[in-house]
Amino acid sequence: MIRTNVVNLTVIKGVAFRQKLMKGGPGIVIIREGAAQPGIASISKTSGEAIPAANTPKKLYPVEAFNEAIALTAGMPYKNQGKVVLKGEKIAEEPAEPVAKEEAEEVIIDSAEYLKIVEKYTDKTGKLSYSLLNKDMIKFAHSSSVVRKMVADAAKPKEIRQYVVCTKFRGITGNVKLTDAQIDKMVELLDEVSPKGVFKEFNDEIRRSLKAQK
Repeated sequence: MIRTNVVNLTVIKGVAFRQKLMKGGPGIVIIREGAAQPGIASISKTSGEAIPAANTPKKLYPVEAFNEAIALTAGMPYKNQGKVVLKGEKIAEEPAEPVAKEEAEEVIIDSAEYLKIVEKYTDKTGKLSYSLLNKDMIKFAHSSSVVRKMVADAAKPKEIRQYVVCTKFRGITGNVKLTDAQIDKMVELLDEVSPKGVFKEFNDEIRRSLKAQK
């Protein structure tokens, strides 16, 4: 997936970028300073304006901020903004409204940590590169004695991938306490169109390694 560069907002203190949504069509992701969860909105095909997701707090992510992001990211590519650093104390979030069970179990991730992952695998043109991401995962897998043992023990591809991705993401963010669920959520945000497609090359390499052991 090709994504626009990260742009700085003025309506609120934060950054935003475009991203394809799971149901199809473009969307906007906002990472706000001090907030633990990114805000997500789709873009109306008729009006071109933002439609915030049901579980996106309106006070933290006003529709005006999404519409500003839409305007700033219209027409790719964009000038590279360079590294974006979000600072500040954690802000108070509005009480959550009653939501469905699946929404109530939504995993919360830290916006600054997610941004570190995005920055790590952004290429020189300012685009998120799955190639860089997959090469990094493959390189780590080849150098890991733990992975070699897992392959020798005929572990499942999913188990090997989970170990590598979790180890790498914890290292990149500097947070060894990141849960598997939080890391899975980061992967989903990297590509809401097809989360399983994020690691296509890495998955192929894992299967080749397992096959070579037989």
